[in-house]
Amino acid sequence: MTALICGSYAYDNIMVFHDRFKNHILPDKIHMLNVSFLVPDMRREFGGCAGNIAYTLNLLGGDVTPMATIGSDFKPYADWMDKCGVSRRHMKIIDTNYTGQAFITTDQDDNQITAFHPGAMGESHQNKVADADAVSIGIVSPDGRDGMIEHARQFKEAGIPFIFDPGQGMPMFGEEDLKTFLEQATWLTVNDYEMQMLLDKTSLTPAEVAAQVDALIITRGGEGSEIITKDKNIMIPVVEAEKIEDPTGCGDAFRSGLLYGLMNDLDWEVTGRIASLLGSIKIAHHGTQNHHFEMQEFKARFQSVFGMSF
Repeated sequence: MTALICGSYAYDNIMVFHDRFKNHILPDKIHMLNVSFLVPDMRREFGGCAGNIAYTLNLLGGDVTPMATIGSDFKPYADWMDKCGVSRRHMKIIDTNYTGQAFITTDQDDNQITAFHPGAMGESHQNKVADADAVSIGIVSPDGRDGMIEHARQFKEAGIPFIFDPGQGMPMFGEEDLKTFLEQATWLTVNDYEMQMLLDKTSLTPAEVAAQVDALIITRGGEGSEIITKDKNIMIPVVEAEKIEDPTGCGDAFRSGLLYGLMNDLDWEVTGRIASLLGSIKIAHHGTQNHHFEMQEFKARFQSVFGMSF
């Protein structure tokens, strides 16, 4: 099976401020804020939801095709994709734009100030699902608003089952948009905060949401995840990470596991555990695409953690 991964590609610019923001922000002057932070530590990581999902699914040996719009500054990322063996066939360059960029500054209290420039991501609707050949499953992950709407509609019209993964894109959509996504999607994956936002925006109950898809997957951080199907509720345990370095991208790694299980006709108990283990592996590494493993190694660790194989 070939998975079409629709979503964002972006550079993550991560900076560390060796002090506390609160020491440099005057509460009585917050209405006229003008402050600069010296950030001697900085690194640039390859990111974006589609990029992260494709990276980990590729590690699992999945046949993966990402589809995204990127800018004229994409060459370093393109070189990385080539090194990893991830297809660039459906990466559309928008010459007049930058690739999406996140600028994240963290202080000593782990507070963050983030700015995000969507850049070429806003042109994602220029890509068409029909342009990709022999696709058997897909995912609509956070991307430009019009692109997410169009790609969900195109998957549905083509009869291709897909996961709807609204993620941080949830605030872009209103009640009718979200209800349409639910009518189109085969599976829905959200974290617990996003689930509550979905319920608030649609006035649906959890049962009504779950009834519209073949499976509703809700991640709950350190409490594991829950998979709700037409027949049962399945609780998936969290896997303790070897160390906690960086949670960014954990959800994307988790979604790679969902796709892998669906592509290989695995049951939800196994699929959810694969996803959980991938999230744990990601957390132990800085950045969203710096973890690595061989499939034999992954299967051995799965056996060790869960006492079962796949």
